[in-house]
Amino acid sequence: MTARLTPEAVHRSALVIDTHADTPQRFLDENYDLGQPLNGGNLNLESARKGNLGAEFFSIWVEPNINKGHYAKKTLELIDSVKQQVARHPDQMMFVATPEGIELAHRQHKLAALMGIEGGHSIEDSLALLRQYYALGVRYMTLTWSNSTVWADSSGDIDDPKVPHTKEGLTEFGKDVVYEMNKLGMMVDISHVSDRTFFRTLIITRAPVIASHSSARALCDAPRNMTDDMLRAVAHSGGPDSKGGVVQVNFYSAFLSQAYRDAQKAQKPEVDKAVQEMKDKAKAEGREVTYEEISKVQRQFADRIPRPPLSVLIDHIDHIAKVAGIDHVGLGSDFDGVDGQLPEGIDSVADLPRITAALMERGYSAEDCRKILGGNLLRVFREVQAVAKQLQAENRPRISEKQPFDKPQKP
Repeated sequence: MTARLTPEAVHRSALVIDTHADTPQRFLDENYDLGQPLNGGNLNLESARKGNLGAEFFSIWVEPNINKGHYAKKTLELIDSVKQQVARHPDQMMFVATPEGIELAHRQHKLAALMGIEGGHSIEDSLALLRQYYALGVRYMTLTWSNSTVWADSSGDIDDPKVPHTKEGLTEFGKDVVYEMNKLGMMVDISHVSDRTFFRTLIITRAPVIASHSSARALCDAPRNMTDDMLRAVAHSGGPDSKGGVVQVNFYSAFLSQAYRDAQKAQKPEVDKAVQEMKDKAKAEGREVTYEEISKVQRQFADRIPRPPLSVLIDHIDHIAKVAGIDHVGLGSDFDGVDGQLPEGIDSVADLPRITAALMERGYSAEDCRKILGGNLLRVFREVQAVAKQLQAENRPRISEKQPFDKPQKP
């Protein structure tokens, strides 16, 4: 009889991929280096080794209000910050942009560094910029962040009557963006988008989609989370021969625990008041409040809410596996992007083995765990790149251009 692998052995045998960490903000704002101690953060090289993290998609997120008018500049600075980290630690990191690159880095016992843009406003309504970001190594883009663009709607402001929204979830240009991403080989990320934009995107895309950091709405009623219908739709996304997309579970307490979310909502008026007082004080001193200052105040309040148990995170993985299928769930932590508001026992990347142990306690096999920990994402990434090759060979006109069948026929 074959001896059952221990959770530790299973975790060590997996190629672990996390699709969302906001650490680049720290690189720029705090001059943080991955070789340093965590110092309140969730990800560094030491914790990555302990947690057997094989690949990290670093989030290229441009705060839309503070950076208005220069989204592209900030996007490029964040991209550069990731590449600078790799240049400083060539013995421990490798910048990659393909599934094969992830596997190569893994064989060399290095952390594969990849990038995903969080928010379509970074392309400034330009397909040329989108293509250049791809050329620089960006391999997914979240169509919107919490702010809608002129071409796609966000779940973050969909109920705000002051914000204009699209008629169908995507404008004609928005459809072009999705098609161009398919053609490039850039994964289409539907975390953050409105429900209408989600379903419109799935009609348009020729490749499977990802949700880089979203959880299950049936367990926690956050608009950022996916309904069961959406989970099933992601699993069936892509062309007729597609094996479907993947939902990468977000570790943020307010997307996992309804009790935490309710406590956070109750606290909101007090938090808003404290932030406004800080802004007023800064204005009187003739300066602008930084994003870091606001974040610090928000964290002080959030830390008062009890952390949910690790079991709630496992509940979301379990729910998505049951609804969408074991081939359609993965990990998108949101490390360094949620002010430390994570379930008990998850303080850094070093704690990822606890997830594997908890999954195995619930009866998940070694192969199931390897799929969740990274195998599913790797499969989708491969398919997205294969679809790109097909589309490049087709040379089909863009959606906003007149299609051949629209042209007047010769008499």
